[in-house]
Amino acid sequence: MSTLSIVVTLATIVLAALLALLMIPVLVWLERRVCGLIQDRLGPNRTNLFGFRLGGVVQSFADVIKLVVKEEYYPSHIGKGRWLFVLAPMITFASALLAFMVIPFADDLVLYGERMKIQALPVEYGILWYLAIGSVGVIGMVFGGWMSHNKYSLLGALRSASQMVSYELALGLGVISMILTYGTIDFNAMVHWQSGTVLGFLPAWGALVQPLAAIVVIVALFVETNRAPFSVAEGESEIVAGFMTEYTAMKFAMYFMGEYVAMNTASAVIVTMFFGGYQLPWLSTETLTAHFSAVAWTIVVALPLFVWFFIRWMKKNNTVRPTVSTDWGRHFETKVLSVVLIAMTVVIDLILIYISTLPEGSAATTVAVTLLQIAVFVMKLMAFNIFFIVVRWTLPRFRYDQVQTLGWRYLLPLSLLNIFVTAIVVVGVLS
Repeated sequence: MSTLSIVVTLATIVLAALLALLMIPVLVWLERRVCGLIQDRLGPNRTNLFGFRLGGVVQSFADVIKLVVKEEYYPSHIGKGRWLFVLAPMITFASALLAFMVIPFADDLVLYGERMKIQALPVEYGILWYLAIGSVGVIGMVFGGWMSHNKYSLLGALRSASQMVSYELALGLGVISMILTYGTIDFNAMVHWQSGTVLGFLPAWGALVQPLAAIVVIVALFVETNRAPFSVAEGESEIVAGFMTEYTAMKFAMYFMGEYVAMNTASAVIVTMFFGGYQLPWLSTETLTAHFSAVAWTIVVALPLFVWFFIRWMKKNNTVRPTVSTDWGRHFETKVLSVVLIAMTVVIDLILIYISTLPEGSAATTVAVTLLQIAVFVMKLMAFNIFFIVVRWTLPRFRYDQVQTLGWRYLLPLSLLNIFVTAIVVVGVLS
């Protein structure tokens, strides 16, 4: 392995870790702000560092400090199994984190004759890895509820186990439909397949080619992440807090963070399998590379306009009521952020203008295409994370019997029907 391959591999691993771990405080902030928006309130926006609130993101880091310094509580009736009580949330967190590692963030990077995957775990059986490792998370929930020696925790653990096992059937069958359609179990190859068109003008996204499979898989992934309206495993109104009832401080934080990492991973899987992954609609990697100058000039024009509108929005909204005697430096924060955004815009535009003057196929163009695809993937990822959050704060929690009815009576038969129809079309019509 060359030095270049080692550098790209390490950079990809770091990028995956950042997208999985640094996304946690961002998603916690988004959860609270979107919830506040839906409920017609502001959400957290007061916590600051030297006057910088960043729209409330600092509150998430304050929560981390709170959880780190809180007292570690262990139920007195837990004996020799305390190590398993501590290990349980780590299992749930680690499974969600490892499942994220097979997601491709961009197409293979080809530099100086070397082909390198922009994928932290460069395997060609990505969907099988996700199904195998992602399902391990339920073991952490079961261990947590069992070792707590609490009837409410045990009830929540049993709910989580039965719920996830039930929906993993529909999830697996929905995935099989997509494997039949794409003819591969490699996530990157699935994205390549979606770079074409359907009916000559629609992007060949999995959601358009297989809408029923998309609905089944998305609903099943909601259940797998234990998010509302399927959060019966930790239904606070029924069983206190489910399998997490006896957990405090960082042990609770591991479960808490594991939920957001699992949501982020599920969003990444949905984007990769059904919405083109890192690809822009109608623009394959080859097309994007061949016409990167046009794309670069489009960004050069569009980015300053977006930043200008964002700065105007920030100046209007990053204020306090006139009756408040001080703004805690909000005007100063707005000025600093405006300068930073303008400087970043100028630098990006200058780089893009320089790259647009280079000959087609240069190393700089190839790297720029990869960075652009990473940016596209992150934007799609954030859009689906917001979708998860909006659904949570829009729909009420389903009853346990309703969750099981939906899984066994509706999603499972629909996924089986979809497999038969897909097999007939793929084998009988397209072959």
